[in-house]
Amino acid sequence: MKRVAVFTSGGDAPGMNACIRAVVRGGLHYGLEMFGIIRGYNGMIKGDIIPLNSQSVSNIVQRGGTILKSARSKEFMTPEGRKKGYDQLKAHGIDGLIAIGGNGTFTGAEIFFNEFQIPTVGAPGTIDNDLYGTDYTIGFDTAVNTALDAIDKIRDTADSHDRIFFIEVMGRDSGYIAMQSGISGGAESILIPEERQTVEDVVSVLKAGFDRKKSSSIVIVAEGDEEGHAAEVAEKIKATIDVPVDIRVTNLGHIQRGGSPTAYDRILSSRLGLGALEGLLNGQKNVMAGIVNDELIYTPFHDTITKKKLINSDLLRMASILR
Repeated sequence: MKRVAVFTSGGDAPGMNACIRAVVRGGLHYGLEMFGIIRGYNGMIKGDIIPLNSQSVSNIVQRGGTILKSARSKEFMTPEGRKKGYDQLKAHGIDGLIAIGGNGTFTGAEIFFNEFQIPTVGAPGTIDNDLYGTDYTIGFDTAVNTALDAIDKIRDTADSHDRIFFIEVMGRDSGYIAMQSGISGGAESILIPEERQTVEDVVSVLKAGFDRKKSSSIVIVAEGDEEGHAAEVAEKIKATIDVPVDIRVTNLGHIQRGGSPTAYDRILSSRLGLGALEGLLNGQKNVMAGIVNDELIYTPFHDTITKKKLINSDLLRMASILR
């Protein structure tokens, strides 16, 4: 193996640049020619592939987003699009790939490997922390701290005006951000896709707070919760609760994806980037590099995509006790 290309795909996550840096400098350390594919699978199809050296990844470890850009490619979902991508890789002499992304990225990578057998190792880059085969994904810790900072500020306003705030955080089908930011932010209720909680359950918690003379409350809602988005949940609560109360809704949205990565995310990203690169050199293919119990492991893309990553049951228990 002489030429390796790295790309980022799907939603951006703080720490992707640190991961790119680790991949590139690791490759240069082992005598490889390193390349970057701009805008993920779209760039692969178009041949937007550039050489990378040590200077290319200088001064990026602290930057959010991704210097290689990111995009979702409908064309890559077709056999014709994947064939174009393969032809471009061959034209550039690429022998192996490092894919930084989430579920959709690895789904595409698995299909691509099965069709063309270009060795590919993934690094888990998504703030959702929903990938089986790693305890934490790149960007999750930063997203939780970003959400927590906002929750702390909203708590001040809630206390000042005796309000209930419903705060929506990202996570799609995963409640990891909601659970960790909710517990650390002292939320009275946390709604996540992994655990069914009805409107009546939330009303019961809020009423118990009123009985204790609690003047304000915070309810965290994961965007994928079965009861709906935060605005929908707030409307249902308003129609159900029989206590006069001022209810407000805040959707934190894409601020959770941006910003300088935390120290933890920078270290995690560097470990995963170098681990993915070294795995590729050691014959790993069609797998994702992950950290489980502080050890580097490799999980087949198929398992990463299809197996459900469960939230720690102790966190669920603790959240119900501490609210």
